[in-house]
Formats: sequence, structure tokens, C-alpha cells
Amino acid sequence: MVSIPERRTSKAAGWSRRTAAFSAVLLLTDFAGHRFDLVETPVFLWVLGIVALLAALALLFAAFAFSRLWKFGDRGGRDLTVGALLALLVLVPYGVAAYWATIYPPLRDISTDFDNPPALDVSDRTKDMNVLSPSTSGEQRLQTESYPLVSARSYDLPFDTVVDAVETVLDRRDWDLSEPYPDLRGQTEVTITAVAKGFVLGLPADVAIRVTDDGDTIIVDMRSASRYGRYDLGDNAARIVDFLAELDQEVAGQVGAAPAE
Repeated sequence: MVSIPERRTSKAAGWSRRTAAFSAVLLLTDFAGHRFDLVETPVFLWVLGIVALLAALALLFAAFAFSRLWKFGDRGGRDLTVGALLALLVLVPYGVAAYWATIYPPLRDISTDFDNPPALDVSDRTKDMNVLSPSTSGEQRLQTESYPLVSARSYDLPFDTVVDAVETVLDRRDWDLSEPYPDLRGQTEVTITAVAKGFVLGLPADVAIRVTDDGDTIIVDMRSASRYGRYDLGDNAARIVDFLAELDQEVAGQVGAAPAE
């Protein structure tokens, strides 16, 4: 009588499923903790790196288990399938971020005024954050070419009216003001600073909005600079464009006027 060897169960398949499941739970926990300010940004970024490594390890386990299944008929097809699918799902955001890194310019500090950018509040910046430095001519040219809509606003309106409109738009956003709104009495220039968070990853960025009375018109400049990351993936430019577009609507709605050309 010919004996038929018993099929073995692939341990790698089980490890693939467990590792992928752990990476998925860790990713969700990391995102939620950062969103609710329970996890600091440097820790959040380190955990993201660990999650990517775990997902890649789960794919390696799945590949090894598949080779065993194909060559020796080991059991574990369901576990390796679940592990591979979960790992791929976890890695999707990383793939999207990598794609964005190829289509957005390598910038992390965007301003409507290159020569005299609005001053940011740096009182709570730490050494592990991005260093603030003047933009180079290459970065300025890259910003101009990539983000043509990032431009200052000028209004033929009273100084107080424009500042009030800026504060109204700010009140609609979940940004943390660095200090209370300034007293406008006797002022011809004010700068309002805040910390904003990105929509996708929630990474913090320093924001400054400067309103200046140059004697003829009221000029509004804005700056947004990422605290972490080599590239902002378009986040800062989108923040400025969205804010200033809403400011145009707010000014028009309040006094029936459009920005001066």
C-alpha cells in the first residue's frame, strides 16, 4: 500500500496574516492617535515607518508561503491570501504619497511674498522640526511655475474691514492661533499667526497672514510652512489658495467689492 504523506500547514502563511493584521491595526491606531493629539508628530512618523516594514514583511511571508503551497502542496492558502491583501491595503497610502511626491514640487515653505515673507511664530518650534530659511531663486521659480494661483490680494477697502474679514475666515477653520487677534488701533500692518494641520496626514504647518496698509490699497500676504517632512505634497499651496479664495468671497459678501487688480 502506498502511503500518502499528510499535507503540512505553512507557518509562513499564518505569520503573513498575523503580521498584516497587526500592521493594519497599528496604522489605524497611529492615525487616530495623531488626529486627536494623543501621539506626537515625530512618534507618528516613526510608527508609519514601522507599519510599512511590517506590511512588507507580511508580503514576504505570503510569497514564501505561496512557494511552499505551489511546490509541496502545503495548506494555508486562505491565510496567505488574507495576509497579502491586508498588507497591500496598508501599503496603498504609501503608494499614493510616493505618487504625489513625483507630481508635486519638492517645496515645504510657500509664501505670496518672496522678498519679505510674513513672519511665522517660532516660539514653540523644536530642533527636530524643519529649519526655516529664505527661499532660493530656484525654489521661487519652482513655486511660481507650479502654483500660479498663490498670489497676494489687494483690496480698495478700509484696513479694519479687511482685517475683520481675515479674522472671520480664520474663525471657520480649526487652526490654533498663536496669540489673540491684535488690537488694530493706530496700526497699519498686522500679522496673525497660527498652526494648521494637513487634511490627509494631519501634519502641522506654521501659518502667517499679514495685512498691510500701503497708503493706496490693503495688501494681504500669506505664508504656510510645514514643520515636518522634506516635501509638503502640495499641502501648503492648497491651504493658501483655499484661504485667500474664501477671503475674496468674504470681502465681496461683506461690502459687495471684489479684490483690486
